Amino acid sequence: MFNRHNWLGIQRQTVSHTEKLLATLGGTISIALVYGLSAALLDGAAAQLLLASMGASAVLLFAVPHGPLSQPWPLLGGHLVGASIGVSCALLPLPLALNAALAVGMTIGMMHLLRCTHPPGGATALTAVIGGAAVHELGFQFVIAPVALNALALLTVAVAFNYPLRTRRYPAALAIAAEAQRTAAAPATPPPIEHAHLVAALSEIDSYLDISEHDLLRIYQLATQFADAEMVEHPPIQVGSCYSNGRFGGEWEVREVRALPTTPRARVEFAIVAGARRRQCGSCSLSTFQRWAAHEVSRDENSWRPVAHSAVEMPPMSD
Repeated sequence: MFNRHNWLGIQRQTVSHTEKLLATLGGTISIALVYGLSAALLDGAAAQLLLASMGASAVLLFAVPHGPLSQPWPLLGGHLVGASIGVSCALLPLPLALNAALAVGMTIGMMHLLRCTHPPGGATALTAVIGGAAVHELGFQFVIAPVALNALALLTVAVAFNYPLRTRRYPAALAIAAEAQRTAAAPATPPPIEHAHLVAALSEIDSYLDISEHDLLRIYQLATQFADAEMVEHPPIQVGSCYSNGRFGGEWEVREVRALPTTPRARVEFAIVAGARRRQCGSCSLSTFQRWAAHEVSRDENSWRPVAHSAVEMPPMSD
């Protein structure tokens, strides 16, 4: 069935008028500060071009403060990568149109590689190419002043402006930590989530999230499928295999088994290969390790994924 809201991308997420007002004030204050910096370092035309990309960043930081594209590393990395590549492309003896295209395309690719995707960074790269003599005369100084200074100014305002508000704390890690302290432990077997529950939860958060309701439900369904599959049995413990405890945040950890006990009093030797204690080693009894290991995992590019197997688990040994 045709639904114009779906085809046009109109989201059903709603936020309070207070949230909308705060986003408006934050964007106003940040751009006022950035405009002053840009006007002091560039002539009028060049400053206006650069302000376009900073204005786009302000929308992300204050309207979508918890979005992945709005976080400090994407903000700083995206603009600095874009400025550096843009200045480099501007030096090439090629037609302006080709230089501009190369600058934006290479910026997109590099932001992906460095995990700092920030759409306004593409506009910064474009400004470095088409900004005219005022920008070209700065050379690579353009990367530091005004780009880095403006990005830092935006970041400073975003942190200071949002910090007093629990639901808007920026970066997103601060909001997550505050919410974790407030929320009680979830039940062992959560009830199924329906559309009405999701709408109510989004209203409670009262902050625009850069993800659709459909994607949220899809993620929940997939996570539930993985969880159901893992509850069937504990993974077999084998030398050379990696195991995760299946937790979140700072408690998440991946251990690689280096040696298994050959006698009841021997211990499992392991190395921590991912998590807060990465590169540390440890040991414990086999039964303790089996209780800790939620599932076996393997490295897949930039993430750890559960391993499906049908092997028989080793019988636990007594502590």
